[in-house]
Amino acid sequence: MMPSTPDKKPFPSDFSQMTGLEQMQLAFMSGKRPPIAETMSIDLDSIEHGKVVFSGEPAEKHLNPIGSIHGGYAATILDSALGCSIHTTLEPGEKYTTVDLNVKYVRGMKPGMGRVTCTAEVIHKGRKIATADAKLVGEDGKIYAHGNTTCIIL
Repeated sequence: MMPSTPDKKPFPSDFSQMTGLEQMQLAFMSGKRPPIAETMSIDLDSIEHGKVVFSGEPAEKHLNPIGSIHGGYAATILDSALGCSIHTTLEPGEKYTTVDLNVKYVRGMKPGMGRVTCTAEVIHKGRKIATADAKLVGEDGKIYAHGNTTCIIL
């Protein structure tokens, strides 16, 4: 898991010379976390070319008005993992942005249910389009949501 207190290691001034995998590995090793990871209680657990694993712990602060974990929690962890899996396949100088995100909610989450793990893998990466699939699984082994994304390569 990524440490919550970021290390002050300097980043290179020019990421354009690094592959997406190198960028992700550098960020992971530095311990720097984007603010959304703090807000949503999400950790980046592992990175490899075309695959990332995120995990998180749904909590009371993620509840919707009807008392279950807001669907945006699942969508956010899926979107983060899907995008980062594609990020790991980028060549130096390439960028990407999401064209679409599809989420299928299979069952509701509750506070205190334990950690959920999201594994995302790239299905295709071409010159202009990349796609990836992901599953969000609880400690009980059940799928809580799954999704896919299409990203445009810039």
